[in-house]
Amino acid sequence: MRVWFKRLGILLIAIAVIGGFYLAFRERPVPVDAAMVERGYMEVTIVEEGVTRVKDVYAVSSPIAGYLDRTTLDEGEPVEADSTVIASIHPQEPPFLDDRTRAEFRAAAEAARTAIALAEVEKKRAETAYNLAQSNYRRAEQLAKSKTISTSQLEHSFSEMELQRAQVESSDAAIRLRKAELESALARLKQPSNIDRVEDLESCCVHITAPIDGVVLQVLTRSEQAVNPGTQIAEIGDPANLEIVVDLLSSDAARIKPGASVRITDWGGEDAIEGTVRTVEPAAFTKISSLGIEEQRVNIIIDIDTVPENIGHGFRILAHLRVWENEDVLTVPIAAIFRSGGSWSVFVITDDQAKLETVELGRMNDNVAQVLGGLEAGEMVVLYPSDVLEDGKLVEIRPDGR
Repeated sequence: MRVWFKRLGILLIAIAVIGGFYLAFRERPVPVDAAMVERGYMEVTIVEEGVTRVKDVYAVSSPIAGYLDRTTLDEGEPVEADSTVIASIHPQEPPFLDDRTRAEFRAAAEAARTAIALAEVEKKRAETAYNLAQSNYRRAEQLAKSKTISTSQLEHSFSEMELQRAQVESSDAAIRLRKAELESALARLKQPSNIDRVEDLESCCVHITAPIDGVVLQVLTRSEQAVNPGTQIAEIGDPANLEIVVDLLSSDAARIKPGASVRITDWGGEDAIEGTVRTVEPAAFTKISSLGIEEQRVNIIIDIDTVPENIGHGFRILAHLRVWENEDVLTVPIAAIFRSGGSWSVFVITDDQAKLETVELGRMNDNVAQVLGGLEAGEMVVLYPSDVLEDGKLVEIRPDGR
């Protein structure tokens, strides 16, 4: 019995050694992730950032030079056309005068006073002559009635009286002119006053009202200050009337046509927004990229089908512009394809082995590629194939893979 126990022990040891060698040197399956080749909807999009903007933005600017009151409106406040006052502009204060300019204006004022005095003397002289002409005419009128003087002499006397009367009126006009010159000289002598400006609307000279019903998008000039014609004060628009502008590379823009559908994401809401390309601008412009490279870009204008309430002017969005779409396409995940021998290839899982297959692909997007040949629906392919994977290699699908 002892001999049999000894032989049995030797046999068990031999089996354990042989099993250990087998386990140590046998081929182990490579754990992989897998996905199925499926048939379904596929779209090809160009994804680019864009911004929302109000279609019709009205820039309210100063029509005259003056002194702007502080703008009391804030961004987001509603305004009504022709009734809401956006800004009020006062006349500018006169400038400070230096000694030389002040002396010149004082001399001009003194000259105007002297001219007034001279004009008043001329007026007295003209009045005296006019009174004399009136007396001569009355005497000539009496003499003409008695036929003492001729009619022509009477007419000459009348003309002389009218001439002197015109001289009196001319003297009056000259006095008014000289007085106006004096007022002008005194006005130029005025310095900026220290009187506080009255804030009610009646004291202002120009009130700028809202051109449309909408809201204040941006206040560009808020503080009290002197303004020139054309100084922008605020921007007004209707936030419910939005559009989106996206600038694409000119090579991508050539693939977009007006009427193309757009899906808008990353705007802040949970649901995507649908839109339609309205315009592909015909002219490109040069833009420096973040890497410092000059690029030719083209603006794409997109109309939003339904504008959400919580989106406004200048919001950043992500636009997915559809270049192509099909409801029934055989697709393979992008993560499964790679280049091998100059062709696109995949590893197909058959009987727990990875079989290298060459595939013919069509269109691609960020997730899947269109399969034109080499694969069938329902086949399993390896995702993210590693360098250790070879044709015919045993594989094992990870539990979290399909």
